[in-house]
Amino acid sequence: MESFFSSLKTERTASKVYCTRDAARADVFDCIERFYNPRRRHSKLGYPSPMAFEARAMQT
Repeated sequence: MESFFSSLKTERTASKVYCTRDAARADVFDCIERFYNPRRRHSKLGYPSPMAFEARAMQT
């Protein structure tokens, strides 16, 4: 996570000046949504996609 936040700070937010906090929040949210692939399989989760893992967790 530290490398992600470092990349976020240097690549996305360091070169921008935001007019409002909401604009900054929306830009960071957009960056995270594009970075994070909700269908990517994770070995720590037993190889289901994160969406499938969360759906299964909500059922229990």
